[in-house]
Amino acid sequence: MRDPFMEALGLKVLHLAPGEAAVAGEVRADHLNLHGTAHGGFLYALADSAFALASNTRGPAVALSCRMDYFRPLGAGARVEARAVEVNLSRRTATYRVEVVSEGKLVALFTGTVFRLGGDGDDVPAGTGNLAPREA
Repeated sequence: MRDPFMEALGLKVLHLAPGEAAVAGEVRADHLNLHGTAHGGFLYALADSAFALASNTRGPAVALSCRMDYFRPLGAGARVEARAVEVNLSRRTATYRVEVVSEGKLVALFTGTVFRLGGDGDDVPAGTGNLAPREA
């Protein structure tokens, strides 16, 4: 699946499976804010990309709500990864937790819920994802 926005940001898909995804990128000079650290919008886009990929593995889905908490700054050249895992799946909605990590440290936490457009799947137990750290 081609995503021009991800391409423009230099993001790469590392892992994709039902209900989970991992996306990685590197903080470039054009991703920095006025403080010289990764812009929150870049980190959000990274997490949102993993969220979108993971949620759409179950069929077409669109975001209902999202939240992101930022914990530590990153500078230019930092490699960063977003790991999305499904925490709840029902017939009409699904919720995902996305950890944004760099060098083994949690940089930000994103949670998002989607509306499943098909809504024809059965309920699936939470915690069925299995994402191990991967090199980008």
